[in-house]
Amino acid sequence: MNAADPQQRPVPDPADGQGSARFPQELMYAAATQYYLDDATQADIAKRLGVSRATVSRLLTEARRQGMVEIRVHRPAGVENGPLATELADALKLRRVYLVPKAGGPRVGPWLAPGLARAVAAAGLESGDTVLVSSGSTVYECAQEGIGHLPGVTIVPAVGGMEEPQPWFQTNETTRILAERVGGVPSYLYAPALPGPELFNSLQHEPSVRRVMDLWAHARCAIMGVGSAPLSRQVTPAFVPSDAPSLRHAVGDVCSRFYDRDGEPVGYPGSDRLVAASLADLRRIPVSIAVAVGAEKVQAIIAAARGGYFNQLVTDVLTAEGLLAALRRAR
Repeated sequence: MNAADPQQRPVPDPADGQGSARFPQELMYAAATQYYLDDATQADIAKRLGVSRATVSRLLTEARRQGMVEIRVHRPAGVENGPLATELADALKLRRVYLVPKAGGPRVGPWLAPGLARAVAAAGLESGDTVLVSSGSTVYECAQEGIGHLPGVTIVPAVGGMEEPQPWFQTNETTRILAERVGGVPSYLYAPALPGPELFNSLQHEPSVRRVMDLWAHARCAIMGVGSAPLSRQVTPAFVPSDAPSLRHAVGDVCSRFYDRDGEPVGYPGSDRLVAASLADLRRIPVSIAVAVGAEKVQAIIAAARGGYFNQLVTDVLTAEGLLAALRRAR
């Protein structure tokens, strides 16, 4: 393969102020073929073409931008559809488990969102269907990444939370972001998660709140985070009374509904006034997807699966291995 002779025409350099748009196409082609097809290093290409290494980097970037180079990343079949996912789904008695590689760093959303997108795509949602979304940082981060295109689908908060200081506990914010990213229709819940008795009774008759509550019972899909044991968390919703003795038995929560190791509900003072989809509502939803990762959530995931609060799980390989190990120890 013949590369263009850099001596036949001037080669732009990053320092000349002309920018990458002035690069000759044959020069971009020469750099791209040597780098991607011949496995040459950028330093080797710079020497051959008589340009700086920075210019080679710009040549490759511009070649990709113009479509001269197409890069495809294929998901390893062993992660998505391999024996680990199948074994975990069987062990937890779930319809399916969607695995992603190790989720690391300060934000797990970018790692988990592709798995969640696959789960949502398999749900076959149509315009007019309702999708519930829970509070929590994991669902909030996944919503920011985008999980596909769902035109006409109604996105509904599964929990109140207008008064919460953290954005990931404000389910209206998660609803807004997700609806915007997927092309859906947001339906907001203007209510705190745990109102006082008088306000709670009033909200039962407020039309906008009643409309959302009615959607909980008819949702086609739910996307929920799984919270770890409340007494072990650094941050909990402001309405959760962390000093309540009953919460010592709680191993986790979904949609701010706490449960014990057997998946049985755990109440606390005022929990009868919680403005959130009930655990019975979650069990009735045809496609209920939990998104959770981390060793601290292993027991919470297992217990929620026992309770039947979700039927699909999106997690990473390390968490999946931890779940199986915990289940084996329990047996």
